[in-house]
Amino acid sequence: MSTGTSTASQGDLVARALTLLYGVGTYLFFFCTFLYLIGFVGNWIVPKGIDDGTPAASAGAAVAINVLLLGLFAVQHTIMSRPAFKEVWTRWVPWHLERSTFVLLSTAILAFMAWQWRPLPEPVWRFESPLAIGVLTAVSLSGWGIVLVSTFLIDHFELFGVKQTVSYALGRSLEELKFIERLFYRWVRHPMMLGFLIAFWATPTMSQGHLLFAAVTTLYVVIAIQFEERTLVYRHGEQYRNYQRRVSMLLPFGRRQQD
Repeated sequence: MSTGTSTASQGDLVARALTLLYGVGTYLFFFCTFLYLIGFVGNWIVPKGIDDGTPAASAGAAVAINVLLLGLFAVQHTIMSRPAFKEVWTRWVPWHLERSTFVLLSTAILAFMAWQWRPLPEPVWRFESPLAIGVLTAVSLSGWGIVLVSTFLIDHFELFGVKQTVSYALGRSLEELKFIERLFYRWVRHPMMLGFLIAFWATPTMSQGHLLFAAVTTLYVVIAIQFEERTLVYRHGEQYRNYQRRVSMLLPFGRRQQD
């Protein structure tokens, strides 16, 4: 009897350790990919920027491939974020692995996109002034900074699945994420999305490929926010509806009525 109990206990410890390894490993994969994407979009440091790589047979083929790559991420990210999908998904994937698995798949698609992206390097605009280059580069980096800071203003490690795996590994229950207005969230309801748009559009050199990337992701952001708003109302109810009445969705002006 004691041998069976000991074996079961060892099995449980191994499962908890593997869960923690999975969560932390997935997070590190995400964070490295996030840093790579900063360089990819800005053509900074990384081996393959948005204007680098093997070109497609034609401009039309490049556009088609790139739109399909972005569409793959949009479909996966939108579907897997919906409560209805999660209700079905979590019948097979336990709660402590659900978020990390979502992050793993999203990150893998982003990494694949950066790898397979077809360049369209012809410039749409290009600033030569060192001052303009410096200002636009700083604005773009500030956009990425807004994205990162915004994740911490909600719950960075819960958002990327680490908190769930750590809670399971330690045998703790996971507290439900509370709706709290902090810093950027007092000005706009979706500062992460605003940060992405700033990062994508603020560039001293806008190539045709970069413009395609920025335009398609902007369209996706506008559409995805509508789905996200419904999910947030579903989760937080009247509290979020009041928030919608007070705070603009994406741009930090046009503040609405107070409670």
